[in-house]
Amino acid sequence: MNLAILHPKVQQFIVDNLKSNITKLILKGSLFVEVSVQELANQILAKQKAEHKLPTWFTAKNIYYPPKISIEQTSSESTAAYKAKLVSGNCLVDITGGFGIDCFYFAMQFKNVTHCEINTELSTIVHHNYQQLNLKNIDTFTGDGIDFLKETTQLFDCIYIDPSRRSDTKGKVFLLKDCLPNVPENIDFLFTKTNQILLKNSPILDISSAISELKFVKEIHIIAIKNEVKELLFLLEKNYEKDIRIKTINLINDDSQKFEFNFNEEVKSNYSQPLTYLYEPNAAILKSGGFHQISTQLNLFKIHQHSHLYTSEKLIDFPGRSFKVSTVLKYDKKKIKSLLPNNKANITTRNFPKTVAQIRKETNLKDGGTNYLFFTTDNKNDLQVIICKKTNN
Repeated sequence: MNLAILHPKVQQFIVDNLKSNITKLILKGSLFVEVSVQELANQILAKQKAEHKLPTWFTAKNIYYPPKISIEQTSSESTAAYKAKLVSGNCLVDITGGFGIDCFYFAMQFKNVTHCEINTELSTIVHHNYQQLNLKNIDTFTGDGIDFLKETTQLFDCIYIDPSRRSDTKGKVFLLKDCLPNVPENIDFLFTKTNQILLKNSPILDISSAISELKFVKEIHIIAIKNEVKELLFLLEKNYEKDIRIKTINLINDDSQKFEFNFNEEVKSNYSQPLTYLYEPNAAILKSGGFHQISTQLNLFKIHQHSHLYTSEKLIDFPGRSFKVSTVLKYDKKKIKSLLPNNKANITTRNFPKTVAQIRKETNLKDGGTNYLFFTTDNKNDLQVIICKKTNN
């Protein structure tokens, strides 16, 4: 950690150049003897990424940024605030602390939080930033989080883990046992230190596979921001053996779409041709696999078993996008073009043999306009196009 970066003139230079061309800036070289141009560039790039993802850090003074990859990999403030509300108590330990965004929000729910980080420089940076943010109830530990737990006699109300999903030998990994730390391998030990574990995972993780690797899964939270899944959270409670609850949330500005159901509950959908309204679930629900649950809970018809589009006669408040159906026709590219004289449409495919790019090439339809076209397969296995417009919901 280069303390010269915190000099007022250097900090002002970083702020003044947030909109500058980084390549040109690097070519000019550094104006400061004790700070290299590469260090300046990293601070500027990392602070740029923090503006919307980490507004508290962005607006605070004298924040020191690590390599920008740490900013890219860290939780956003939106997801950190959500997960912090899932647990509470006197003491929590984060054994994979990273840039410390999650601990910042856990500190609002717990009397004392311990941040463990194996990277010495990153741990030093986090400790400095917590001081700038005036946080008094977070202790920082430099070292391996599992080793910390082995050496301490303290018991915790919750252990939080965000395993690294990259391996020196395997590259990007997709199983919990291949992540660091290996949670399945250490789970019995972890439950000697706590009765509750909150585990963060990548959106690419297969939910069923993760459940089979773990013990005592109580809840799974799927967090999306503006219809992009960002995190999977597994809440584990010692000796819990009841139904696993799947909870989805799609955060959209100040609003949120929520839907939940029990994992592996047996429900069946009813099917129908498109009716007056059409619904497309948000990304968090699509990740959850609750395709029949949403149909039965909201009393909707499904278009096809594998299409994941829903329909009803009356408009409902739906956790996703809602449309009013204008026309339904069998797939016929000439007829489609005749119905769209301005040659513009927003195209989505669901359970359809052609890609959006192929359809655009065949129909010469440009992106945009107020018409939304869903290319799908109906409950009779016929290819169809549903032409609709967005509702105000």
